[in-house]
Amino acid sequence: MSHKRIPKRKAAIAAGSVAALGAAAILLPNANASQDGSSTTAAPKTLKATDASNLASQLQNLLGDAFAGSYYDSGTQQLVVNVISGEKNNVVVQAEKAGAKVREVKNSLAALKAGAQTLKADATIPGTAWAIDPKTNKLAVTADSTVTGAKWDRLTSTVKSLGADMATVKKSSGAFKTKVSGGDAIFAQAQGGTVRCSLGFNVKASDGSPAFLTAGHCGVAAKQWSDSETGQPIATVDQATFPGNGDFSLVKYDDPNTQAASEVNTGDGKTVQITQAADATVGETVFRMGSTTGLHDGQVTGLDATVNFQSETDPNGVDTVTGLIQTNVCAEAGDSGGSLFTQDGSAVGMTSGGSGDCTAGGETFFQPVTAALQATGATLGDGGAGAGAGAGDQAGTADPSASAGDQAGGGDAVGGGDQAGTADPSATASDGAGAGVGDQSGNGVGDQSGAGAGDQSGTGAGDGSSSLTGSQ
Repeated sequence: MSHKRIPKRKAAIAAGSVAALGAAAILLPNANASQDGSSTTAAPKTLKATDASNLASQLQNLLGDAFAGSYYDSGTQQLVVNVISGEKNNVVVQAEKAGAKVREVKNSLAALKAGAQTLKADATIPGTAWAIDPKTNKLAVTADSTVTGAKWDRLTSTVKSLGADMATVKKSSGAFKTKVSGGDAIFAQAQGGTVRCSLGFNVKASDGSPAFLTAGHCGVAAKQWSDSETGQPIATVDQATFPGNGDFSLVKYDDPNTQAASEVNTGDGKTVQITQAADATVGETVFRMGSTTGLHDGQVTGLDATVNFQSETDPNGVDTVTGLIQTNVCAEAGDSGGSLFTQDGSAVGMTSGGSGDCTAGGETFFQPVTAALQATGATLGDGGAGAGAGAGDQAGTADPSASAGDQAGGGDAVGGGDQAGTADPSATASDGAGAGVGDQSGNGVGDQSGAGAGDQSGTGAGDGSSSLTGSQ
């Protein structure tokens, strides 16, 4: 595939390519949320997902221990707040006055977090994950295809010990893998070959220098990153966390005059400004972009997720990552580190890993942007004065009739005007994966597709996602 070089003083690498957003209308899918047990006497407010997230944070502080989680019902555009059964009526009244729909539930957040600690102690098995699901008021435990035999027995026994009203377990196709090979237009040389990841979001480092966020396992894999496969490095990893409490890296541009626009490329010269970082809300619709599979959308299904990846360095070890966002948005090898965002331009997360693929579906986990910003001291926004397109350039509706190749390609997100292009269908697995850390990306997501990472990235980034809502 071909990649255009960016002048050092104008390295406006976009946050990720998206198709047909901007001012285009998005049809929000229904959230299939049960409202059983609701005790609402006041009409709940109609809210945007971002406003619902803000309201949920306020109510959590207001209600204290009575607060048992919340989620966004995208069908009714309402925030549903769980409160512990038997709480005083004034707690319900306060939540209703604030505009939420209230329902009484059995399990407190403290009880659910205690259950998660039991899982951590007794069932930290490679290929497992768990998160609090406020829709069911339970812990949702997932096991990938590698969890069999004694491992499966151990997991199900632990879940059973928590009780049927506290936790559920399900099998997922494929294996949980980080997506180290993937994404848009940042490359590094690691032991044995080239590693490719996605740039997440451009930021300012705490010292004011231009930088970007990406996945932590990318920052651990290599120190220096380039905007083209054979080009000289343009950025150096400053901080990287993986495994542990998160999966994020802060990478500083080597040239302090780099203009790093806080925007998402929508193709055809249009951009969507990224104006803020936002916490994810269960039930809200989110968009993910990666060069392997293009634009896909789905819903947030869990928060504060724990994922146990098979260790890349120890065959008998496990790389546990905590604090992630769980979604039903699909991803494949080639999408790592890429942007998770909302229609209104809120940065939500960066792709960490998951299982399944964009044919059969699956789970994908994301590092919250807000937590990464707090941990690194970075701030969301332009890393250079005057960076990015003018307001007139950002406005407007992306052309829904544009072809997949027009919207994105393997060399995408490499700067204003240089984003478009088709991916090279002759790419091989060695293009996207090397030895060591890159080995995990030689397969599709958890071995389902059998295609090499480079083979997948030969697909146009917009494949299957030319509709306004993307596809799952």
